[in-house]
Amino acid sequence: QVQLVESGGGLVQAGGSLRLSCAASGRSFSRDTMAWFRQAPGKEREFVAKIVYSGASPRYGDSVKGRFTISRDNAKNTVYLQMNSLKPEDTAVYYCAGQTGLVLGARPTDFGSWGQGTQVTVSS
Repeated sequence: QVQLVESGGGLVQAGGSLRLSCAASGRSFSRDTMAWFRQAPGKEREFVAKIVYSGASPRYGDSVKGRFTISRDNAKNTVYLQMNSLKPEDTAVYYCAGQTGLVLGARPTDFGSWGQGTQVTVSS
């Protein structure tokens, strides 16, 4: 199983930007579907973005469409989440997730590997 470590979180003012990174180790994830989820206190884990191993057809949750962009660099075993126009409601712990092969769904249970999360806080 691949090990995932997120980084890049922090405190940012509303309207600002952050770029999260997810570094994989243990094996190549070039054939994995990768995703980002987030979870705020008292709320369920929410789908943010997903990308297949080829990088084609990225998928986004409705709340982040037009503001966030997922990308991957298989040679570096790294997935990114560029977050622009951040809002206070984006405040959450952001998790990187992965699963071998083609994942059709966007549910937490569709993914078998998870990072520990990185905190993103957006101030008003």
